[in-house]
Amino acid sequence: MILFFLFIFGLIIGSFLNAVIYRLKSGENIVSERSKCPHCRHLLAVKDLVPVLSFIFLRAKCRYCHKKISWQYPLVELATALIFILGYLKYQNEFPVLNFQFLVFLVFSCFLIIIFVYDLKHYLIVDKVSLPAFFIALLINLLLGHPLFNLLLASILVAGFFFFQLVLSKGKWIGGGDVRLGLVMGAMLGWPQALIALFLAYISGSIIGLVLIMAKKKEWHSQIPFGTFLSAATLITLLFGQQILEWYSRSFLYG
Repeated sequence: MILFFLFIFGLIIGSFLNAVIYRLKSGENIVSERSKCPHCRHLLAVKDLVPVLSFIFLRAKCRYCHKKISWQYPLVELATALIFILGYLKYQNEFPVLNFQFLVFLVFSCFLIIIFVYDLKHYLIVDKVSLPAFFIALLINLLLGHPLFNLLLASILVAGFFFFQLVLSKGKWIGGGDVRLGLVMGAMLGWPQALIALFLAYISGSIIGLVLIMAKKKEWHSQIPFGTFLSAATLITLLFGQQILEWYSRSFLYG
């Protein structure tokens, strides 16, 4: 029963995240503006905004102008619900709403989902998201008892690594948004978990990049939304970082 309600809650939050992603680009107020069709700008009724179900019943088309609705909307809603359930399974206890670490995970995951989708769509990591995410993650992890030195060390090392590439390539390899995202990764994960996320991002980015090149969807010099891989890797590390670290220790350090 808890998982069912958590799934519904995740769908609702995912719908809100979709609105945030859209309004970050359009410049509309995230809180006060009513939802509109991005094509005809018609105000959407409540029946048009039911997560996933509205998309299905409307057959992926706007009720008013009949233009296609992006698959982003149900996919983000379903992904958010799934991530919330995975977080609960990691931090579960008898009263999940009172589990502070679980609530922290929900907050962190929302920031990461926004960064993931926005960078995938627009090849941009916006400071309006990354900088608040950094300060909130730093404050929350301090409240959880994580050492300030460890969090700052992780942030400085990851961001510094990206900054070195930014300067060396004169912005051709990596952007300033990735540097700020490095701060977020360090503040959310600490050290050495931030290193795990960095490794996962580069491995997954390389594999998918090669697949796209082989499929002739990208060229060798093409830009890829690296923030998408960094945010996904950070989320995976939040969920499974300790297990990955233990597996690595057993397999390569003490094996």
